[in-house]
Formats: sequence, structure tokens, C-alpha cells
Amino acid sequence: MPIEKIVLYTGSDGRARFRSEPVELPEGTPQSRLTPLLPSGGYQLRRSPVGFRSSFHCTGDPQWVFILGGRMEIGLQDGSSRIFGPGEHFYSADTLPPGATFDPAVHGHWSRQLGDEELTTLFVRSAP
Repeated sequence: MPIEKIVLYTGSDGRARFRSEPVELPEGTPQSRLTPLLPSGGYQLRRSPVGFRSSFHCTGDPQWVFILGGRMEIGLQDGSSRIFGPGEHFYSADTLPPGATFDPAVHGHWSRQLGDEELTTLFVRSAP
């Protein structure tokens, strides 16, 4: 049974959206299914204090975002949002379209910490 991969991506109109994709687990044993080994371009840990909220921005380099502690909300230009908690993840790939100049009324997403616990995240960059 695959793992659900939530993808934050840039649509053809330049606006960020979410979609869901399966991540197949073809390796390992029936008790411990695995993906093939995936390359990465490094990782960063981040701690965001209670009350943190970013402005609209695009993802610079596609990356996995894993929520280690606290809760994170991601908001889109259309007013929709998704909340991710400890143990959840998404793939952030809403990069600025080629040739576009960033417009905070069109492009990107915002993120914020929710609740009374600091937000701790792990960012794993995709291989270049």
C-alpha cells in the first residue's frame, strides 16, 4: 500500500495548489516496505516560535517538509489552507514560474505556527 504524498505545486496559472500522489513502496519485506533510496541535496532543521507567520513566498528549491513538533498551517492565494501536525509531511514545490517576477497577490503560499507549542520542522532538499 503506497504512502500519500501531499504536493504543494505551482499550477499553469502561476498559483500554488495542493494535490495528492501515491508514493510506491516496492522494496523491503512485507513487514517493512521501502521506497528506493532517494537522492537529496541536504537538510535543515527549523524552529518557529509561537505566533510565527510568514508573508506570501514561493519555494526556492523543491523540498520535503516534515513536521517534528507543533502544528503548521499552509495558506494559498485562493483562501484555502491545510494544517500539518507532528509526523505529517508534504512536498513543497511551488516554485516561481520561469520568467515570472514574484507577485505576492498571485504567487506562492504563506505558513504559520498554530497553537501554544513551537513549530519544529525538518526540510530535506531534493537533489539538484
